[in-house]
Amino acid sequence: MTRKNVVATGIGYKVTGGERTGQLSIVCSVERKEPAAKLSSSEMLPKTVDGIPTDVVSTGRIRVFDSPTGKFRPAPGGVSIGHFEITAGTLGCLVRKNGQTFILSNNHVLANSNDAVPGDPILQPAPYDGGLNPADLIAELAEFVPISYTGAASSCPVANSIAETCNLLAALSGSNTRLQPVTVQAATNLVDAALARPLKPEELRRDILGIGEISGIAEGLLGMSVKKSGRTTGFTMGEIQQVDVTVNVGYGGGRVAQFSDQLMAGAMSQGGDSGSAVLDNGNRLVGLLFAGSEQTTIINRIQNVFSLLGVTL
Repeated sequence: MTRKNVVATGIGYKVTGGERTGQLSIVCSVERKEPAAKLSSSEMLPKTVDGIPTDVVSTGRIRVFDSPTGKFRPAPGGVSIGHFEITAGTLGCLVRKNGQTFILSNNHVLANSNDAVPGDPILQPAPYDGGLNPADLIAELAEFVPISYTGAASSCPVANSIAETCNLLAALSGSNTRLQPVTVQAATNLVDAALARPLKPEELRRDILGIGEISGIAEGLLGMSVKKSGRTTGFTMGEIQQVDVTVNVGYGGGRVAQFSDQLMAGAMSQGGDSGSAVLDNGNRLVGLLFAGSEQTTIINRIQNVFSLLGVTL
């Protein structure tokens, strides 16, 4: 425990090449792994202790957990955030685009399910958790991927005019049949995602509450163990139970959107966790949580999110 960077020691199975082995070892947890060239001989951890192999894992700084619904400055991923006209969602993580830092979360968290405009206030904590505008203003909406709804009421004036005329003729003729114009979805959605531009980048942290920093990105695979830190249920773990999922998601007010190429995990989230970054055991980002039920969690593939928004870590 006196060695540089060590925050914990314990007994666990040794991990080699990202896979857990059956070999017991003395596990040394460090805030971050340093190259051997940066460490002196006295700072290096021994390969074995009394013949027992050691293993080094990066866990980040260990601290007491704050309530994710509180106000954080600087704010990490995993805490309450939202458009000023919604209830609450979760700050996913920080991403980069055109040399600038942005907050990544869901469209329905940052862009009020398509009903917002760029420049709208983003609060941390979110309004449901006591966030006030402008006292808790942390960012402004930058952009979002529009959600296409199936069977949503049409806003087309031509279609509405035709329907009104036909309904009037039907009423005059004594018919009870009525027409309602709807917008038919041309293609399924891939993501529920949006970006917010922080007013002061120094008011944000790159780590995720209770998890640490993201180490990279990975493809979500069937059977993969995953974890997240969210505004409502905090830190939870689960397993990807299905891939290539097509799912109909309700957005309230009779609006339903169909999504394809999704990941499905078990019950590891509740309302308000939307926007959470989903990571594998190596802290690699695999998806963006956006929906679920009492038994399931639905996750956008991070490759689709990054591609459609044009962002990187």
